[in-house]
This record gives sequence, structure tokens and C-alpha cells, in this order.
Amino acid sequence: MPALRSTLSKPLSGAIRVPGDKSVSHRSLMLASLCIGETEIHGLLEGEDVLATADAMHAMGSEVTQLSTGHWRVAGRGVGGLASPTNEIDMGNAGTGVRLLMGLVATHPITCTFVGDASLSRRPMERVMGPLRKFGTVFEAQEGGLLPITVRGTDDPMPITYELEVASAQVKSAVLLAGLNTPGKTTVIEPIPTRDHTENMLRHFGAEVVTETRPEGGNIITLTGQPELVAADIQVPSDISSAAFPLVAASIVPGSDITVTAVGLNPLRAGLIDTLQDMGADLQILDQRVEGGEPVGDIRVRTAALHGIDVPPERAPSMIDEYPVLAVAAACATGTTRMTGIGELRVKESDRLQAMVDGLTAAGVTVRFGDDWMEVDGNGTPPRGGMMATVDLDHRIGMSFLILGMVTEAPVDIDDGAAIATSFPGFADLMNGLGADIQETTT
Repeated sequence: MPALRSTLSKPLSGAIRVPGDKSVSHRSLMLASLCIGETEIHGLLEGEDVLATADAMHAMGSEVTQLSTGHWRVAGRGVGGLASPTNEIDMGNAGTGVRLLMGLVATHPITCTFVGDASLSRRPMERVMGPLRKFGTVFEAQEGGLLPITVRGTDDPMPITYELEVASAQVKSAVLLAGLNTPGKTTVIEPIPTRDHTENMLRHFGAEVVTETRPEGGNIITLTGQPELVAADIQVPSDISSAAFPLVAASIVPGSDITVTAVGLNPLRAGLIDTLQDMGADLQILDQRVEGGEPVGDIRVRTAALHGIDVPPERAPSMIDEYPVLAVAAACATGTTRMTGIGELRVKESDRLQAMVDGLTAAGVTVRFGDDWMEVDGNGTPPRGGMMATVDLDHRIGMSFLILGMVTEAPVDIDDGAAIATSFPGFADLMNGLGADIQETTT
């Protein structure tokens, strides 16, 4: 895909719905494949990452059919019913997809080889393989625990109790998914609560999942293995991580007033909303409701004068994907915004912390940083812009700098817009419909 250029925007206005939640979309395809019966999924994100998961479930024997845009049907095989694929499974750039699938396959007596693109092939997988080996699973990986990885699932899994070494919903979910086809009780201890979409959806399909709060903080999650999961339809909420981009844009583009509809408001995912409100953003949550076991609401946002804050480090698990666009908001605020406990950004699709530091510095922003922290200085006016950001196959870096270009005096370019389709197909068209000016360029 050509480079993209973002130039000074008109005031943003209108109501939009962003694509379906990526985390929920991945899980809906996987768990529906282990159900008895047919599940219809509405609002499925049809980005490249989720489509890779759909292809993977089909390759392992599930019937996965697109009925219309965002509307899919999955005929499940029951817990323990997955089959060995005939070919290796290409997960593209889907980090969530491959880590959860490794857990799903781990306790099925099948063999599966996962490959991915250049970005996914340098992301760490040992954090998932380590706990999964405790079930009896065997892995063949590249040096450093990198893709391609062959998973040899065990036919005699043993239940485990595992305490998370890092606050990661992906690791937690991989262990719980492995526990599905394991007799007895599988337990995960998380010192810091992480997003609980897996637990919610397991309950939605009839699994016994108990979550206990620890006196010292965090949770103990216990899954009773080998349940009979029963098909049940799913409504996927709009992705808060995608909604973050128009929410920040409307907060910083003068004269804006937009509404983003049906956004997932799971409290373990909604840290950005609290953070923007702490910075002075004008956000209103309207028509709060529950859809498919997840809290949902419409978010109205109007331009406001933002100020710098210290973002609590304990908030990081609930908004780790939103820090890049938060840094853009911070660059337009008055004062210093300090973000700590964000080392996880270094092992995403790219080193997101370094990418934001480099791009913001080139745009004229004063930034300080370390291994797991970043400070962004703002003077209440947009930075100068006039730079090209290197995306390095990272969709959130690309979209963040396109949002920055909507307020800078000089345009902001990104070198490659292709990766945006992994999570937010139609991003440029949707933003342009609100008043933005994002166009392809050969520059």
C-alpha cells in the first residue's frame, strides 16, 4: 500500500461505529469451534488478524462460514474435537491469534505448525510456551522462542496452577484454553487483573469458571476442564482500542463533536477513557447496556483543553494498546504527561515505545524515556509535524501518527498504510467521513 498523508483537519462531526473488538472476535471463533451446535457471530472484526484465526479454525476442522459483512456462522466440533491441519497455518501479523491458538492446540492430540509475517516472527512466544509445557505439550521453535513454531499437543494433559509472571491476558487465556481439554481444574493466578474476555465468553458457552479476588490484589481464576460447551450467538462490541483514535482526534481537533457507538466498555479495557477524562477531555458515556456478556455504550466526545497528568502504572494492563495514541494527545496538552509501567510496548508488533519517541521527536515534541516509561511535554498547541513516521508493520503506530497530522501545521506522513487493515479496515475512509483529510501519497 502507498504511503499515507494526514493534513490539517476540519472540525470533526458525526456518529460512527468502529470495527468489532479484535480480542472478542478472536475468542468467539475459537470457542465457537469447540461448542456443540452452530453459533452465529454478529459484528465480527473482518481485519486480517481475525480472518487468519477464521482460516486456522477451518484448517482444524471447524465449519466457519461468512453469511454477510460481519455476520458469521461457526459449526463447532466440541471440546477435544480439533483435527491436525494438513498444512502449516499462516497467522500473518496476529499476535493474539497465534498465542491463544497455541493454548487451544496444546491439549489436543494434534500437531500444528504456525508461521507469520516478519513482524510476528520476531515477537516473543516463550512466555506462552513456558506454562503450556507444564500440561505436557511439546514445542519446536526457532532460537529465542520465535516463529515458525510446531505445537505437538499432548493426549494426556495434566491440570496446572500457574501464576502469571507478566500481566498478560494472552498468557492467561492460553492457559485457560489449554485447560478446556484437560481433566480436573486449571488455575491461573494474576497479581494484576487483566482483560477478562476469555472468562466471560467461556461462561457464555456454559463452562464453569470461578474468579476469586485475592486479599493482596489480583485474581485467582479456576476453570473446570472438559465441559460440554453449547453454541450461543455472540454480538461483538466495537473495539475500544479502535475507538481510541477518533476519541483522541475529536479531543484535539478544534470544534469537534462526534459520537462513537456501541463501544465495548469492559472495565479491564477502558483505562483510556479514565485517562482522557483525567486530562480534561469532554467524554460522555451514553446508553450503557450489556451485549453478549460485555458492557457497551455510546461515547460522545467534544474538543477540550487537555492537560498533562501522571498516568497510574496499574492502569497499563487496561490500555496497553492505547498508549501510542495517548502520546499524541499528550503532545497537544498543556504540561507533562508521564507514562510508567509500559515496558510491554517494546514487544508488540514493533517497539512501540521507541517508535513513538522517534516520531514525536521528529514532529518537534520534547520526549524523555526509559525501558518502561515515557514523558511527553506539551505546550497546549499542536507540534509542528512535517515528518514521515516509519510504521514497521505496526497498525497502531501508523494510525497514531495519522491522528497527529490532523492538528499539525505541516502534514504528517506514514511510510506504509498496509498494516492498518489488520485491526481497522476502512480507517482512512471513516476518519475522512468525519472531516479528516487522509490521502494516499507517493512522497
